[in-house]
Amino acid sequence: MRNLGWLLLVAVSVDCANAQTPSQHANTRFEQLGTMMPTPNTYRSASGAPGKDYYQNRANYDIKVELDDQKQHITASETITYQNNSPDALPFLWLQLDQNLFKPDATGNTARTGNINPERTSLGQLSTGAALEGKDYGHKITAVRDVAGKPLRYTINQTMMRIDLAQPLAPGKSVTFAIDWNFNIVDANATRSRSGYEFFPKDGNYIYEMAQWFPRLCSYNDVNGWQNKQFLGQGEFTLIFGNYKVAITAPADHVVGATGELQNPNQVLSSTQLSRWNSAKGKGDKPGENPVVIVTQAEAEAAEKNKAGVVTAKKTWVYKADNVRDFAFASSRKFIWDALNPNVEGKRVWAMSLYPKEGNPLWGQYSTRLVAHTLRSYSRRTIAYPYPVAYSVHGPIGGMEYPMMSFNGARPEEDGTYSQGTKNFLILVVIHEVGHNFFPMIVNSDERQWSWMDEGLNSFLEGLACLEWDAEFPARGIEPQSIVPYMQLDSSKQVPIMSSSDNILPNTFGPNAYSKPATGLNILRETIMGRDLFDYAFKEYARRWAFKSPEPADFFRTMEDASGVDLDWFWKGWFYGVQPVDQALVKVDWFQASSQNPEVTKAAARAEALRKAGTISKQRDAATKNESVVAQDSTMADFYNRYDQYAVTDADKKKYQDYLTTLSDDERKMAESGMNFYTLSVKNKGGLPMPIIVRMEFEDGTDSVARFPAEIWRFNDVSINKVIATNKKVKQWTLDPFFEIADIDTADNSFPPVSKPSRFQLYKQQQRGAGQGPNPMQQQRQTNKQPPAVQGSGKN
Repeated sequence: MRNLGWLLLVAVSVDCANAQTPSQHANTRFEQLGTMMPTPNTYRSASGAPGKDYYQNRANYDIKVELDDQKQHITASETITYQNNSPDALPFLWLQLDQNLFKPDATGNTARTGNINPERTSLGQLSTGAALEGKDYGHKITAVRDVAGKPLRYTINQTMMRIDLAQPLAPGKSVTFAIDWNFNIVDANATRSRSGYEFFPKDGNYIYEMAQWFPRLCSYNDVNGWQNKQFLGQGEFTLIFGNYKVAITAPADHVVGATGELQNPNQVLSSTQLSRWNSAKGKGDKPGENPVVIVTQAEAEAAEKNKAGVVTAKKTWVYKADNVRDFAFASSRKFIWDALNPNVEGKRVWAMSLYPKEGNPLWGQYSTRLVAHTLRSYSRRTIAYPYPVAYSVHGPIGGMEYPMMSFNGARPEEDGTYSQGTKNFLILVVIHEVGHNFFPMIVNSDERQWSWMDEGLNSFLEGLACLEWDAEFPARGIEPQSIVPYMQLDSSKQVPIMSSSDNILPNTFGPNAYSKPATGLNILRETIMGRDLFDYAFKEYARRWAFKSPEPADFFRTMEDASGVDLDWFWKGWFYGVQPVDQALVKVDWFQASSQNPEVTKAAARAEALRKAGTISKQRDAATKNESVVAQDSTMADFYNRYDQYAVTDADKKKYQDYLTTLSDDERKMAESGMNFYTLSVKNKGGLPMPIIVRMEFEDGTDSVARFPAEIWRFNDVSINKVIATNKKVKQWTLDPFFEIADIDTADNSFPPVSKPSRFQLYKQQQRGAGQGPNPMQQQRQTNKQPPAVQGSGKN
């Protein structure tokens, strides 16, 4: 490119000296992560893919469990075959006993802090601890024996149990052993647990949602060895894959759903119910297609009333599940059961729901359709859903996930009406919990250590799926604006996303593990990488780590490896740091290029001289109409009084023509264009670098947006200058006009500054306890006296 040193910039409004580049500031934000991430090795490669020596151990389970509906009690036995695929000999095995969290002396309880507000403390805050006092909760291990029936030594350390093997388990070998146990089921509403029962006083029946109910193997891997961190209640679960066969014995009138495929439908379903189930096959591909009701509301209500007649009768439901990391089930005589069988990426999958009549009309209308929608949406963005079924179950658990099985809240009012908030919560929670089948049930991250790896990634996909369900859905969890209140907090009230799950401040766990990583991924997709590069890399991560156990570095490296985008600066700031995004448009200097055409330059100089000559003194002197001496006496005027310094001379014209002969055609166009040049001075007040997005509103009423990558901060992460050239004059500049970088203070994003009014609202304080917002449906129902519509109440 030729040197354009001929271009003379003339400051139109502000001293051009202000446009110089700021002095360089020491900046390490764009250095590579380096030692902040583990060194690649043969188990986990530098690309983020599993290495050639990657391994994971497995455990297969054969379980028999009986549910006592009279005593709310579980009695069970299991035979486990554990396969050691590691290069290490294992002298002992570690298993998880999660029900022991409900023992009063468990660390998860004794280490819990709290306070009582003398003015207002909820019963829920007080009930959790009180519900455990005097109760006999926790796993009761009655036997641990080897394949020959001989007792094995074991030690219980709160929520962990170590089984000492007779001899170390060599690499490539397996061991089989058996465990007998029982426990009292917790009241889920009293303990805020992830598993338990709900009692319905009006009809005297229970719903059981059972999880963390059996002793199961801890993970042993190349990163941590045994992951045997205690279950404290916040950080969830670290598990390994295996095959399950589970026989669940329950009262004969119960409907039982579980992880996996039902093996004996002919033995547990009536001929009518079996016929309905078969009729559902292949349904669910057309919009508006209703789920097939397998167990109707009328049948569920009859079972509620007739329970006394079958109190001793039992049925055993047998489920099998292959290559899953956990197993959960739900059981109740209150359950309505409906199903669809949609095509998901070329394979038929069962989408099913279990819910009591108290869930209608919401559940019958939405739940199963949402399950099918979620499987389709997530499969497009990750891998095709590999399992045969996915359940959504309504009971006491507000939202919890297991392989092929999710427990979800959102219940209408007793009159069948519901608020917009309740409906939106149902949509959100079903999509979120069913979506967890992909993260962490398939992409099997370590929840105990890194909550964000499943909750954050899943919340991101949930937001996209919600908008695919309804374009107007308030999917605020992935919008950058939604995380601003959290990022505005003082840094002492935050911890980095890259913090151990149990060490995240409880009152910020949601933003830290869910919203901030989800928002960060959305910023990557929409602003930093672009949709095509992001979507490909994200899908590649899911493909690489399906049915394997990734660590954070595997995700970070894969996203860069598959996209060709250096994101170390982003991981460092967004995931390892707590500094916010806060850009400020400090000022804008305006320049125009001088063409050196004397007809133009001297006319401009004349206009500027006249502008400056119009001082207040001269204006007032002119108003007095007093003539000066020179004006009165022409002999006092000479050459210079008559000389016009702004007149164009022949010499001026020749000089200009000589100048033009030295320019190329492109340079001549530039010189004569009248272009406007603006120097933007932008400050990084928050510390976290982000792309600069600026909207220009022109004097002619049009606008344009310019985007500059985050690398613009690599030489100076405090302040930068950027020159923008336009052929139109700009009247207003705005940073981050679409609120896409989570800027915590947009008041200084405009130049010239824009004053915005602060508004206040007069209101009468409302009483607490309004649920999920106002319920206009109920008000309309009361006005019209219409009975609620019920999905699944009749015969199908």
